[in-house]
Amino acid sequence: MQIGLDSGAMIPRLLESRLRELAGYYPVVAVIGPRQSGKTTLCRMVFPDRPYVSFEALDTRAFAAEDPRAFLRAHQYGAVFDEVQRVPELLSYLQTEVDEDPEPGRFVLTGSQHLGLAAAISQSLAGRCGLLTLLPPSLDELRRFPNAPDDLYSLLFQGAYPRIYDRDIPASRWLADYVATYIQRDVRQMLNVGDLNSFTGFPRLCAGRSAREINLSALGADAGITHNTARAWLSVLETSFILLRLPAWHLNLRKQLIKAPKLHLFDTGLLCHLLGIQDQEQLHLHPLRGAIFETWVVSEVYKAFTHRGTTPALFHYRESRGLEVDLLLEQGLRLNALEMKSAATLAPDFFRNLQGFRQRLAGSQPERGIGAWLVYGGDESQSRSQAKVLSWRDIGQIGASLA
Repeated sequence: MQIGLDSGAMIPRLLESRLRELAGYYPVVAVIGPRQSGKTTLCRMVFPDRPYVSFEALDTRAFAAEDPRAFLRAHQYGAVFDEVQRVPELLSYLQTEVDEDPEPGRFVLTGSQHLGLAAAISQSLAGRCGLLTLLPPSLDELRRFPNAPDDLYSLLFQGAYPRIYDRDIPASRWLADYVATYIQRDVRQMLNVGDLNSFTGFPRLCAGRSAREINLSALGADAGITHNTARAWLSVLETSFILLRLPAWHLNLRKQLIKAPKLHLFDTGLLCHLLGIQDQEQLHLHPLRGAIFETWVVSEVYKAFTHRGTTPALFHYRESRGLEVDLLLEQGLRLNALEMKSAATLAPDFFRNLQGFRQRLAGSQPERGIGAWLVYGGDESQSRSQAKVLSWRDIGQIGASLA
């Protein structure tokens, strides 16, 4: 089935097959992800026979919160409940309802706050609910839009939020509205931050640190807040799917390891907007071009797994003496190491860290298998002895091969 984004172009989403599968097992299925990633459209198109109820409407939210039993009686044959984190108390009553009638696929939930909703589901609907994550489209999904960008810098600058392509809205305009209405309003309300100015600059400071290790003390000092406040604000941005913290991989290979997590924003369009980049031409010469490209690859790898219904074990690796790997994907005893280079032309030193890490691993943990990938900004993919070289255009091969 094809899904649309309320109007206009229609594209298939990879998560659809997994959503249908889980709806055949569980009486409740929940799809979480950032606002405007396509959750509502996906669920309404996959379940067209289910009534649609949005908890953004104050009167509907009040009905569900004040008289949940009567509300659920009104939807006894099932429904799509949108932004259900607005009424988390409803989930306890939903448990009783589906215990009495556990018909698979009866209720479909969407939400845009990961930890709050996931915690409520695990408490109230454990064993009764399948949980999936939908992020903005991957590159392969995005290409289904007729106006999808065909060059790397337009892609990085515009990002992947589907409304930009569905409605032909200039990316800079749409992203400015997204920051104002979602990050500065909804996220700030979650944090209960009264002073807008104290929070407005924080996402921009995080953007400037994308693809870098997180130093909470330095981040807090730059934002004019405490170390603990910086930690809390960062956690809310993470649970709202604005950013991802990539932990360090350190299984005692050496003592001199950097153990701080790396920070990555999920969408490079949002990242470019927060950095003040005004067009793709400016991005060509931007000093953070390499970091933006690395963030994009990490996001694409993450989507390759989450849009197939699984959560990847992703890490980064860096030694204080120089050896580092941008991304590690752990799958049992196998590790896949990925390096990212935004340059369009390959150079011999691009493979240095991959070779060094492979040698380090072979010397200390020979039982582990290792795959090596180099993703770069050029157009030609190659198979080399040092690594599988992947053009940015072929990033989907990682998901096809590894997910």
